[in-house]
Amino acid sequence: MPSTAVRDIAYDPAARALTVTFVTGRRYVYADVPPETYVAFRTAPSKGAFFNAEIRDAYAYEELERERR
Repeated sequence: MPSTAVRDIAYDPAARALTVTFVTGRRYVYADVPPETYVAFRTAPSKGAFFNAEIRDAYAYEELERERR
């Protein structure tokens, strides 16, 4: 089911970096995210709820340049 908050997620297992793109176009990369968390996020029925509960305040992050459409 498409998310109303999260447009896309990508994961770099070598760097353990999770990139989250929101429907607003804002993009963030979260550091040192375990692969199990990425898999759980990818398969979560509600991406927004999972993000808020498990990722938002749990990992260091930096905002990337806004994605342009």
